[in-house]
Amino acid sequence: MEHTKESIHQIVLNQREFFLSGQTLSVKFRKEQLKKLKKAIIDNQQQIIDALHIDLGRCEVESYFCDIGDVVMEINEYLHGLSKWSKPETHFSGLACFPSIFTKVYKMPYGVSLIISPFNFPVLLSVGVLAASIAGGNTAIIKASSKSAATTAALVDIISKTFPEEYITVIDGGHNIADFCLEERVDKIFYTGSPNVAKHVMEMASKNLTPVALELGGETGNWCVIRKDANLKDAARKIAFFKIMNAGQVCININQVAVAEEVADQFIEELKQAFIKQIGEKGYQNEEYPKLITQRAYQNIANEAEQYRDRIVFGGEGDINTSKYSPTIIYPVDINENIVQHEIFGPLLPVVKYKDDEIDKLLKVIANREHGLALYLFTKNKKCAKRVMQSQQYGGGCVNEVCLHLMVKGVPFNGVGHSGMGAYHGVWGFREFTHPSTVLYGHTKMNLSLREHPYTKKKKNLLSKFLK
Repeated sequence: MEHTKESIHQIVLNQREFFLSGQTLSVKFRKEQLKKLKKAIIDNQQQIIDALHIDLGRCEVESYFCDIGDVVMEINEYLHGLSKWSKPETHFSGLACFPSIFTKVYKMPYGVSLIISPFNFPVLLSVGVLAASIAGGNTAIIKASSKSAATTAALVDIISKTFPEEYITVIDGGHNIADFCLEERVDKIFYTGSPNVAKHVMEMASKNLTPVALELGGETGNWCVIRKDANLKDAARKIAFFKIMNAGQVCININQVAVAEEVADQFIEELKQAFIKQIGEKGYQNEEYPKLITQRAYQNIANEAEQYRDRIVFGGEGDINTSKYSPTIIYPVDINENIVQHEIFGPLLPVVKYKDDEIDKLLKVIANREHGLALYLFTKNKKCAKRVMQSQQYGGGCVNEVCLHLMVKGVPFNGVGHSGMGAYHGVWGFREFTHPSTVLYGHTKMNLSLREHPYTKKKKNLLSKFLK
């Protein structure tokens, strides 16, 4: 269906009417919808796998690992915890409120939610967010990416067969359609994408004072710091795996590596061997290696690689016909060069050298740039690891590991500054799609008159003593 401004407006009106009917307030109803969503994903997983292969060149295992399996795990977490999370909290009101001593905090849904999802993980970052919206008791409009057209078409088909449009719907189309959605008065916006577009989303949301959650890649990218005491073979193996994943089109992927100069050359050799072992010397020829989303994206990566041709020590090849560009190590790179001051979102990996005993100087440079969505540190020094991870500003991260913090139950996934605001996954997603409403239950007897006029000297003295 080709959407228009008018058709989107009608969808919002219909969803608001459905929300106001009160059906989504029931926890039982929400759980039933989550079970439907889970079944729809499992029953149609082959359709999703085929679509992801068309859009991103993903093999079946990577599609399941990165999108389908993660979504199922996410839904399971909401099913397991929703009854507990949604219970109203009871608080003692305090003697100042006597005799009205009990107060409740209700976790209320916002209403109509708008989820704007990207192309790189088109199922996880749409359906995964949808699960949080359903758990919170909202209706949902998903504006899926036009770049991942096959997956968006699959989502339109799957969601339309599973839910009525007035409850949940998927909208396809380009930037103009996204703007039509943003012009509507919805009650919650969740956007995943780039910082530049996020500014536009916030500007549009401000016109209706709509609360916004943003999950962004980070303007200057995510750093990986390798100290001289690190297990270099282990670090190289994990970094190679991560850079291969989705051809580097991952918001929490390593954008640049800073490695202690004492072990830099050794690390580079280990990293080369790790890439070769996992996908071969010419990665772009490997059938399991994903592709870049468009030929334009391919050309951008190829053009940037060409600027550093004299320092490419591995990779630097591709095929524009398949939109595959090999993982590419660029070494050495100065910390102030352009390639380490923006998000690459592709398979290029610039490597910066630093002196291990000057790590604080390195961290200061990183801290003075825009905050990343992730930070990775490889070291055997637990004291150093604790100090670094507790002093830097970033969304989330790992010590001696990559990306797996995304899969841990019960913890938030979020950014800070130019890498986002708000958080989700599990209980954090439930909180993101609900707002706490405080209600004091008053008594009609034994009410004190101290707060009422006239304010006599006796009342003033009693209040003064009471408040002290």
